Amino acid sequence: MNAPNLSFDMELDARGLNCPLPILRTKKALNAMTSGQILKVSATDPGSVRDFQAFSRQTGNALLSAQESRGEYQFLLRKK
Repeated sequence: MNAPNLSFDMELDARGLNCPLPILRTKKALNAMTSGQILKVSATDPGSVRDFQAFSRQTGNALLSAQESRGEYQFLLRKK
């Protein structure tokens, strides 16, 4: 599920935020985007990995990549 070289259309910094704020901000950002665009999200909440997987399943927005490096998580989502 790692696709670090994908380009993205919008970036969201959710570092320092705890559940449910990263998901809520992601939902708001995706609402402002058009279908097919890619959103890159940076987060520090360890629970965000599980949260983004569930969010993707529930909303139909594809989770293209989920990576962790030194306590920081990067997610790429494609708006449905």
